[in-house]
Amino acid sequence: MNEKISHFKIGEIVNTQGLRGEVRVYPFTGDINRFDELESFYLGKDLETKWFVEKVRYKGNMVIMKIKGIDTVEAAEKLKNKFMYISREESRELEDGEFFIADMIGMKVFTVGGEYVGELKEVLQYSANDVYVIKGEEEKEYTIPAIMKFVPTIDIEERKMIIDPIKGMLD
Repeated sequence: MNEKISHFKIGEIVNTQGLRGEVRVYPFTGDINRFDELESFYLGKDLETKWFVEKVRYKGNMVIMKIKGIDTVEAAEKLKNKFMYISREESRELEDGEFFIADMIGMKVFTVGGEYVGELKEVLQYSANDVYVIKGEEEKEYTIPAIMKFVPTIDIEERKMIIDPIKGMLD
């Protein structure tokens, strides 16, 4: 069993916004409105220093954030290209059947018939549904839509995913 990840990446500061120190954040969360509840976060590799949120608003698919103590465009510029993290304890409660992607990566993947397919390497997030990227033998890669029809079982405790592929999906 692998060790649980202690912090989740929730976004990346991609640019400055205006002249008063606001930043543009590209969110990595399934629900952009999650930022309304965000009070603090960590930046980059420093998981000790908390940064505090002063104000949040939205512009399209971007989060516009005012961070306490960042009051000039020059100060905001220094935060560009840094990833934002929260601790696992500060993450949202999950509904039944929901999982953190970080907890799924590395799962062993088998067919309903018990045949080993490979390991879950990545989860691509699209508006219709997520897609699981599975790395098989000899560098083969498979993409499986993350829907119940094709993925009837995800067992976080056992670190195992069962898929029910249709003909041609694993070719």
